[in-house]
Amino acid sequence: MELLTYLLQATEAAPAGAGSSQLIMLVLIFAVFYLFMIRPQMKKQREVKKFREGLKLGDKVVSAGGIHGKVKDIKDQTVVVEVADGVKITVDKASVFQIGEPVQAAKK
Repeated sequence: MELLTYLLQATEAAPAGAGSSQLIMLVLIFAVFYLFMIRPQMKKQREVKKFREGLKLGDKVVSAGGIHGKVKDIKDQTVVVEVADGVKITVDKASVFQIGEPVQAAKK
């Protein structure tokens, strides 16, 4: 019984600034999450979007399913990718990622 009384008295005697320090810690946690998780992810999404908008013929790409190839035709929502000589597939533009430098179509 004395232990319960002691615990109740200890909780009532909490320092007056405890609420503000908890608020500061909460703000710091959100700042760390933003700087180390949210911001880099947003930057990566912008780079992928920029790549897809600047997609051109001859770029080496990989699809979300892991299929590697070269871009042969670009349409509004799809991309035709050549995966082997004479083998072309159509994939959604949202599932295409860059894997290397653009390939030159005509070598001099």
